[in-house]
Amino acid sequence: MPKSSTFIVIFIYSLLIITANSRKVSRKSPKKHPKYNSQRQKLSHLHFYYHDRITGKNPTSFQVASASVTNKSATYFGSVAVMDDPLTVGPNPTSKQVGRAQGIYSAASRNEIGLLMVVSYVFTQGKFNGSTISVLGRNAILSAIREMPIVGGSGVFRFARGYAQARTHTFDLKSGDAVVEYNVYVFHY
Repeated sequence: MPKSSTFIVIFIYSLLIITANSRKVSRKSPKKHPKYNSQRQKLSHLHFYYHDRITGKNPTSFQVASASVTNKSATYFGSVAVMDDPLTVGPNPTSKQVGRAQGIYSAASRNEIGLLMVVSYVFTQGKFNGSTISVLGRNAILSAIREMPIVGGSGVFRFARGYAQARTHTFDLKSGDAVVEYNVYVFHY
């Protein structure tokens, strides 16, 4: 048999062995995580206000990208902002702060003002101090109530799932500053 044929036979035989072994491994059931399989999931309801300030001395949100200067979209399509917004117990900006909303939002709709939200709620007070909830979803900000999925979390909220419901409390058309009420329903261990 020529050398190249021998090499091909050995190569194919090696692939068959690797494939057979990988099938055996994939059929094994994964080890269970002792902490999370021995506990029942809890449903927590969190209520807070999100303060998005794009004006003033201390803005909490900045536009970092926009569509072409020639694009005069009424929906701001293509613009991207980064945020580090306070989360408070009440709608007043001076009420007790419980965390921060840190992430990015982008105007992702050409027909209405619809944002793609990629945000972590970082809790800095109370029993959830040091934990986060991750949200990834669409926010049609002119709708009365918006719902966005919770896709994960950390700390107390590991393996989190659920949804965040947003309702605009105040919105200043001139400045663009907003206060949004959030009701978050999250399953966690």
